[in-house]
This record gives sequence, C-alpha cells and structure tokens, in this order.
Amino acid sequence: MYKRQQEEYPEINFTITRDQTKLLDVAIQNLSQSLFWGMLLAFVVMFFFLKDVKSPILIGISVPVSIIICLLFFHLLAISINIISLSGLILGIGLMIDNSIIVIDNIAQHREMGYPLSEACVKGTNEVFRPLLSSVLTTCAVFIPLIFLSGITGALFYDQAMAITIGLFVSLVVSISLLPVLYRLFYLKENNFKRLNTLIKRLNRFDYEKIYEKGFHFVLRKQKITLLLFFVCIAATIGLFYLLPKSSMPTLSSTETFVKIDWNSPINVEENKSRMLQLIAPIQNDLIDYNAFVGQQQFLLNNNTEANTAETTLYNKTSSPVKLKELTLAISNYIHKKYPKARHQFKEVDNVFNSIFSEDEAPLIAKIKSVTSLAEDQNTELKSLWNTIQQELPEMNIQPLAWEENSMLLADKEKMLLYNVSSEVVYNTLRSAFNEKEILSLSNNQQYTPVILGGEDNSIREVLNKTQVKANDSTFFAINDFITELKIENLKTITSGKEGEFYAMNLAVTNEKPTMEKIKEVVAKNRLFDVSFEGSIFKNRALIKELMIVLIITLVLLYFILASQFESLSLPLIILIEIPIAMAGAFGLLYVFGYSLNLMSMIGIVVMSGIIINDSILKIDTIVQLQQQGTGLLKALLVAGKR
Repeated sequence: MYKRQQEEYPEINFTITRDQTKLLDVAIQNLSQSLFWGMLLAFVVMFFFLKDVKSPILIGISVPVSIIICLLFFHLLAISINIISLSGLILGIGLMIDNSIIVIDNIAQHREMGYPLSEACVKGTNEVFRPLLSSVLTTCAVFIPLIFLSGITGALFYDQAMAITIGLFVSLVVSISLLPVLYRLFYLKENNFKRLNTLIKRLNRFDYEKIYEKGFHFVLRKQKITLLLFFVCIAATIGLFYLLPKSSMPTLSSTETFVKIDWNSPINVEENKSRMLQLIAPIQNDLIDYNAFVGQQQFLLNNNTEANTAETTLYNKTSSPVKLKELTLAISNYIHKKYPKARHQFKEVDNVFNSIFSEDEAPLIAKIKSVTSLAEDQNTELKSLWNTIQQELPEMNIQPLAWEENSMLLADKEKMLLYNVSSEVVYNTLRSAFNEKEILSLSNNQQYTPVILGGEDNSIREVLNKTQVKANDSTFFAINDFITELKIENLKTITSGKEGEFYAMNLAVTNEKPTMEKIKEVVAKNRLFDVSFEGSIFKNRALIKELMIVLIITLVLLYFILASQFESLSLPLIILIEIPIAMAGAFGLLYVFGYSLNLMSMIGIVVMSGIIINDSILKIDTIVQLQQQGTGLLKALLVAGKR
C-alpha cells in the first residue's frame, strides 16, 4: 500500500508514523525463539540429569516428531499459527518432554533391575502408561473450562486449549509407541558414547537419591513443623488473594500514547494550533516522534475523528516507558495549570492487543443523575455539585464538565399577542434572515466559507435590528422588539443508559471505597441528584470470580479423573492438596514483584493446577503398585520417591 501510493503520487512524500504491524511480527518472532530456546535448554539440562547421551537424543527425536504431528492436526482442525496457539504449543513442548523422560527413565530403571533390553522396554512402558494417561487427562481437564469463559476471552483461549490438548495426546502416543522402539534400537550396542557418558557423570556428581532420602527423613522426624508449614501456606493463599490488586489484563509497557484535549472554550483553529505548539515546545526534545490532529478531521476511512475546532488529538512517542510516564505527567500538569477548564484524556495507541483487551473504561465511574426536573437551574446545580465533589477529593484531578456556549433567541409571547404577531411568522422571518442568502459553504482544510448572495457579514444583534416582521393586520414591526438574545451554556455531550440521562465522572482510583463514600455523602446533602457507580474495577472483580469458578470446576474434574484411576476417594485428595500450597507460592511472588491478579495470571494458576500434580500422580501410582507387591508403607514411600 505504501509503495503503491508513492508510485501513483511521486510528487508527494509519504511517511509512516505508526506501524503497528511490527508488534505482531515481533510477537510471533519472540514466540518462535522461545520455542527453539526452550527445546535447546531442555535438551542440555537432560544431558546432566539423565547422565546419558543417548536418552536426550531420543527425546530430541520424539519432540520434533510430536510437533510435526501436532501441526498436521492444526491443519485438519483449521487452527492457524497465531500468538495464542503458539503459546499453547510452547507449553505443550515442556509436557511432551516430561512424558518422554518418564518413559525412558522407567525403562532404564528396569534395565538396572536386571531385565533384558526388550523386556525392560515393554515393562517400563506398560508400568507408566496408566499414570501418564491420567496426567494427560488431568492437564487437558484444566483447559476445558477455559473455553467456556464469557466474551472474547473464551474465544481466544480456545486455540491455546486445543493446542495443548493436541500436543499432550500426540506426545502420549509417541512416548508409548515410538520411544520404546527407538530405545531398543539405540541401546542394542552399549559401547557407543561410553567416554562421553563417563565425562557427563564426572561433571554431574550429585546423588539426587541421597538428597531426596535426607529430605524424606527430615519430614518424617518433623511432622508437626511440616503440618504447621502446610497450614501457613493455606492461610497465606487466602490472605494474599484478598491483598493482591485485581485487573482484567496485566499492565503492559508502552512508549507511545494519544492525548485527546478538549479546550472546553469557543476558540478557532488558529488558537487551537497555537495552544498545541505551546504545549509541545517544552517537551519536544524528549519525543522521538509526534503529530497532532487539530480541529475537525476529514478522513473518510476513519470514523473515530469526530471533533470540533476546539479539540485536538496529539500522538507522542518516546524512547522508553519511563520517559512516557514523565511526559504524560508533564502534559497533565501543564494543562491543569494553564487551562483549568480544559479536559484531556490519555489513550493507548491502537494495536491488535489493546483493541481486544484494552480497558477504555475508567476504574471508577460516578454516574450522577437528577432525581427531579430542574429545568434551567440544572446546569447551575450540576456545576455546584461538581465543584463540591472536587473540593472533597482534592488529591484527584477530576475532569471538568464539557460546556459549549450557545446563543438563544427568546420570544416575548405576551407582546406578540398584544401586537397580533404570529409566532410562525416570527420563526420563518428569523430563519429567512439568517439563512436566506446563503447558497452553499466552501470547505478548505479547517476554513469554512459560506457563499452568500449580496449583503455582508453581520452579528446576531445587527440582523435582529435590521429585520422586520409583518403582523396579521399587515403592520410591520422591528423583530428586535419581540426577541431577546441570551448567552447560555449547555453540556457538550449527554450520556444516557438504561437508568436514563446521567453525568459521568471518571475517577482513576485503586481503592474505590473511600472515594465512593465521600461522593455519596456530597450527593446525599444535595438531594437534587442521585449517584450510582460502575467501572472496570467491578468488571475485573467479576472476571476474577468467574476464573475462580473455573478453578473450582477444574478441581472437581481433576478429582473425578483421579478417583476413577485409583478407585479411591481419599488418594485424589492427597494429590490435590498440593494445589493450595503451590498457589501460596504463586500469589506470594505476584505480591513481591508488584503484579496483579488478572486474566493472564489466573489462567496461569489454573493451568499450573493441572501440571503440578503430574509428579504426584506418578508417585502415588508407584506407591500403590509397591504396596500391592507386599512392600511396607514407609519403604514404599521412600522407594517411590527415589524412582
């Protein structure tokens, strides 16, 4: 498009000021790099922990095979490669590696027990198939409720849920079918990589079994302390949930912003331009790029440019998010100090992410509505109430009401009846006096020039003085004798909802309760108005509650899946008790690093709930098998943990 415009209009120099397609390219590139580095790092780590060269190579073969099959299913199910599906695939790769490690390690353990290679492959795979299937089902069960989230959220995370589900089932099939065959082929000859295996074992001399055994004995000796720590974690989970701030999306860093300014006074385009240049002058050196849309715009392909001559939209781009924060503060202070009546609002620059997830709504909106008809006194009373609220909340810069000044011609009906002058005649005479000679209007950028046949520009007062009106008895009177000109202020915009007409006061607050109480007190004293509240704070809490319901449904699904596997009602509870402990850690780190409970962090916690129990499922399954073979409980606990 850009190149075509340059070719068609070579005499015009075209430049791109805001290219939001780069955001998508960078996001896809970052996810692709994460996919590559995740696989590479996992491959390196496996060399040290498995202490064998062949095992990581086996996993290095199984993971690409699983990904290729996953992409085939993506094609069959019409799932595109996008940010959401790629993030799901990245998460799925970690789980794919888990399955492969478990199968390979269990085969290796059976070989250490003295089983022949072929029998070890069969027994090692069969032994872990049931817990692996259970792990896959429990992890997939976590994502099923996410699909049923309301709005765009549920639609978006459908791709992620499907990507992980496909990845897990494909990985399971590859792990139990391809891996045992490859393991047997790789280990038919034992002499390969012997020196390299020895080197790896020398580099990694940690005895993980001894470390586990020491921890196991410590827990058994300090059971009361362990139980106390467990209850502390439960209490921390509950407390941190209420302490953490709630939002719909995490705060994203940005280096660019829009500021929409309404000078809230009857100024022309030249004055608007002058004010904008004065605003930009002191901050110009801190900007990488900026441009301003002054007054009314005439872009046919943009329906968001409605503005009058007293409004401006300024685009700013800085070198860093910190600079942007300083810049927005400087602009706000400048406008509040020099133009206290002006209204301004900072908005995110449009891109694919904030178009879907952005919160245009203020955190708290006080919806003030009149409880009785105030007629012409309404504006005065509303101004008084607005000022009183501002005085009660001095720490907040409440945007002033947007007013526009109009001229109103008021007819003296009693005088018109006395002189037998018809109101219809007066109306038609005024309409003719103001519009009769204008045939069209020429528009040149911001200049609007009326084309008038004859005559000259006159003020309203001059037109009224020169115009005469004809009475019913054919007598002519000066229309000025029946008309009074009044200067009035009206609200520039009127907002209406299901509760009727109201006046919205947008408030940027984090703790809404004190602010709501003060506003309620002020409005209660006035008695002419009533107030109700809404805003993103309430919607965010509703979203968190919805996600908590999803988490509860997930836990119920996990319980029934585990109960069916172990044929027990108590063993699933032992496994699921791990989740609140893990949530204490998750909430704690969110609190320490200053993050909020939002859509992304809650989905992370829901997903975590399905993943962290995988090891517990394997351990409990091994304990049950050992007990069935006649092993005592304590020994079964120790041996299962080691394995």
